Amino acid sequence: MAEVLSFRTDAGKASGSLVLRQLSDGVLRLTLNNPPANHLSLAMMETLMGELQNAAEDDDVRVVIIASTGDVFSAGHDLKELAEHRADADDGEAFFEETFALAVDLMLEITKLPKPVIAEIDGLATAAGCQLVASCDLAICTDTATFCTPGVNIGLFCATPMVVLTRSAHRKQAMEMLLTGETIDASTAKDFGLVNRIVPKQYLQQVVTKYASVIASKSPMALQIGKEAFYRQVEMPIEEAYGYAAEVMVDSMMTEDAEEGIGAFLENRMPDWSRD
Repeated sequence: MAEVLSFRTDAGKASGSLVLRQLSDGVLRLTLNNPPANHLSLAMMETLMGELQNAAEDDDVRVVIIASTGDVFSAGHDLKELAEHRADADDGEAFFEETFALAVDLMLEITKLPKPVIAEIDGLATAAGCQLVASCDLAICTDTATFCTPGVNIGLFCATPMVVLTRSAHRKQAMEMLLTGETIDASTAKDFGLVNRIVPKQYLQQVVTKYASVIASKSPMALQIGKEAFYRQVEMPIEEAYGYAAEVMVDSMMTEDAEEGIGAFLENRMPDWSRD
């Protein structure tokens, strides 16, 4: 049975926790819990960032799932919160800088986290919410999920979502989303490369948990080394990438997990990743 280990509540949301935290069998489920829009407000981003930083240091966590409550995965930044700071002495510039810098830090925290992160999407993921999906290592959604980067519709360009979107979706298709601001359905998002799998709504959590459990059963060291290597090599020219990857293979061969895993294979037994 899953164990609810903690609920972290923002002082500005007295009605409950902004992010629910549930850990079971090495899989940490972080659920955005501020419906109906699950905005990435400053408080939400700070809370989610804290949970990810804790997960990075927690040996009991092997895989992280980011999910949500309600009918919207995340509607991105809280435009009302941003607009209220127009009344500041600097017309809101300092608050805007703080908000978008924190969003960048949050997305990079997901990429740098030494454990795989899976987005579980049921509903709309828009703007920074779509950026959050694209930042995760894997993404699985329902057949009714939708995605968009609609900044151009309100006089903005989704510049920070653009960074990870162009590294997740195909370039021209990313530009299509950014230039039109139109919503795409789950099937189109899969064609674009934004999500891995589409499943019926009633099976979403079951399928995502299965994926997470399979990944959690693998070598923690191999997952950590592999994730870091993936994001480093993908930006390199191919010859440099191969040279770097060869070094990673040698370093990986020298780990205890590789010794245990190869030994277990040769001895026809299951590897034991829980050794002290």
